[in-house]
Amino acid sequence: MTTQQIIEAAAGVALIVLGVLQYRKRSAEGEQYGSQSAVLLFAAAALVLVHALGLLNYHPSQAELGR
Repeated sequence: MTTQQIIEAAAGVALIVLGVLQYRKRSAEGEQYGSQSAVLLFAAAALVLVHALGLLNYHPSQAELGR
């Protein structure tokens, strides 16, 4: 992993932690439903982690390269 990918992965983990804290704060106030902002933080964290881990990088096979 490159330094940029490590920083992105750390940012993704930080977003997950913030989402958990936001969700728990909301439920501690006695609300019946969870926090929408926590769900948005989870979605953003998932996108950042997918990018950081390179899960959507395209790696052509040898057949696609014409070899």
